[in-house]
Amino acid sequence: MLQQRAAELAGRSIKSQAKAHALRLAVAMLDLTTLEGADTPGCVRALCARAISPCPIALQSPVPSVAAACVYPRLVPTAAAALAGTPVRVASVSTAFPSGQSSLELRLRETEAAVAAGAHEIDMVISRGLFLSGRFRDVVDEIRMVRDAAKPAHLKVILETGELETADNIRRAADLVLEAVAGETDIQHGDVFLKTSTGKVSPAATPVSVLVLLETVRTHFRQTGIRLGVKPAGGIRTAKQALHLLVMVRETLGSDWLTPALFRIGASSLLDDLIRQLLKLENGRYTAMDEVGLT
Repeated sequence: MLQQRAAELAGRSIKSQAKAHALRLAVAMLDLTTLEGADTPGCVRALCARAISPCPIALQSPVPSVAAACVYPRLVPTAAAALAGTPVRVASVSTAFPSGQSSLELRLRETEAAVAAGAHEIDMVISRGLFLSGRFRDVVDEIRMVRDAAKPAHLKVILETGELETADNIRRAADLVLEAVAGETDIQHGDVFLKTSTGKVSPAATPVSVLVLLETVRTHFRQTGIRLGVKPAGGIRTAKQALHLLVMVRETLGSDWLTPALFRIGASSLLDDLIRQLLKLENGRYTAMDEVGLT
């Protein structure tokens, strides 16, 4: 049923008059990411410059900044300095990304250090080893401790859905996140996100895995009145994929979730295609890569 529903939503189209708006919205929802071993301060500064001004060619309707730039904890000070005074938020992966295979003490210290250095958002990974061993209580406890260590930053909890394999496991892991934040009296809309993947494991943000997270968040909202966020990440490279995600959000959660405060897309190369599609709508042709400095 999930596969059928996801396929049905993927078949929906966005009318031409709404496409430009949808493409700009996808840009505004983007967490522009560099998470490579070869990352340098210069690389991060270039990423941040692109995050602030995604399109170097002036259009009739300006292209918004992306939502956040996501980097490793060591490079958070560089990103924070480059993005100071702009609307782009600093995001950092944490908790021994992408494996999560370090001691809990080190993962908590890494989280605290990233926030102290200027991160507004923390993307943590759950311990898939604990989950797949059936140690669900330990998973909940770790999420809760990282959440406390990350405050006041927002927390995005990466389930690594490709390693969980089944829709049942994905839903169970998502429910553990809800259990971890249950009872928080000061939680606000968008303080916590469910995130599919690190982008380092395949498959990543499949339509089925995204739909499971959207439905989990919908159930939670109906029960509590709190809107949690959702972030697909990994393998999202084309504007067509991004627009399909927006359709899924609109049809599953409604237009209230069509905001960067509640929906993000994690990607490194998606921005290139979004900008090319916007230029095509305005100029009637695809712009060459070197004309807009695309990577």
